[in-house]
Amino acid sequence: MNTRYPHIPLANAKPDVGVFVDALLGRRALQRAPMVEYIVDDVVMRPVLENMLGRTWIPWGPSREAMTGYLDNAIVFWKGMGYDFVRFEQSLALPERLTMIPDAAPGSSKERAWADEHHGAITTWEDFERYPWPRVEEFDFFPFEYLNRQLPDGMGLISSHGGGMFEHLSWIMSFEGLCTALYETPDLVKAIAERLGTLMTAFTRHLLTLDRLAVLFPGDDMGYRSATMISPKDLRTHILPWHKQFAAMAHDRGIPYFLHSCGKIFALMDDLIHDVRIDGKHSYEDAILPAEEFQRLYGRDVAVLGGVDINILSGKPPEEVRARVRELILTCGPAGRYAIGSGNSVPSYVPVENYLAMIDEAHATRW
Repeated sequence: MNTRYPHIPLANAKPDVGVFVDALLGRRALQRAPMVEYIVDDVVMRPVLENMLGRTWIPWGPSREAMTGYLDNAIVFWKGMGYDFVRFEQSLALPERLTMIPDAAPGSSKERAWADEHHGAITTWEDFERYPWPRVEEFDFFPFEYLNRQLPDGMGLISSHGGGMFEHLSWIMSFEGLCTALYETPDLVKAIAERLGTLMTAFTRHLLTLDRLAVLFPGDDMGYRSATMISPKDLRTHILPWHKQFAAMAHDRGIPYFLHSCGKIFALMDDLIHDVRIDGKHSYEDAILPAEEFQRLYGRDVAVLGGVDINILSGKPPEEVRARVRELILTCGPAGRYAIGSGNSVPSYVPVENYLAMIDEAHATRW
């Protein structure tokens, strides 16, 4: 037994994605908080796999051998850490202008990308006509289908299109370009949004054919610390109707629709709950609204997913991470419809020790 992390890895893990879903939909009461995560970066996953789970790291690559090796490791990681699912996403090839710099996280050899906020790939109708829109029928769904076949008994697949409607709209046009176009050429914004939504609908329709898909869980960051990134009115016009459609598709398939969205988006919460009909909300920042306060306001209507603030998870010692995990579980857990995890994701700059402290404490804490 590892005395620093006595509860992980789980030698005899018994995942049950049905219990996970039932608990978060309020159909089952538990004495522990199930675990949820949106993304665990490879820089964090690799040392856990190598040093704790005894695996050889295989980086993602274009060959079937590299893909299957990476995905096999992903299954071992998510199961060994005690999740009831594997979360995996990929995006259609949507050319966007990016700013690239080397990732500064220790042990990382990849580049970190930011959307170019000033210059978009589409700024005019001519750009729109020339843009190389992808074809969903040409997309390789092999990784999703492989996971669907290989998941151990009890585990489910949680997935979505990589990147959300607003994200891709603002990346393709650039944030400045989108804001200008909403005023000067709103028909162009509408046309791009409709093309994106149609593509994502077809992509989602394919995902929903996978029998092990347990939750549709997209990310679409629509806010920053003080407000939504564009007006709630424009989000209701161009973005939320597509989320409503995706949620309806998930519900028709009999699975929940969770949404990850960063920032202060409370102007949209009534829309998301009562019109879009999300089943769970992910992404919390204590400086905006801690997860327990969100639960007090909205927890009767939606599941509360995660909540360990990234500033704590990335910058505080493991004992403080553990303390915050216990506080969240003991505050939010007894009310039900709560899962413990990061407030946003587990990026490359989160120390592995802090990630493991979060997971170990999650397994140790009951109410």
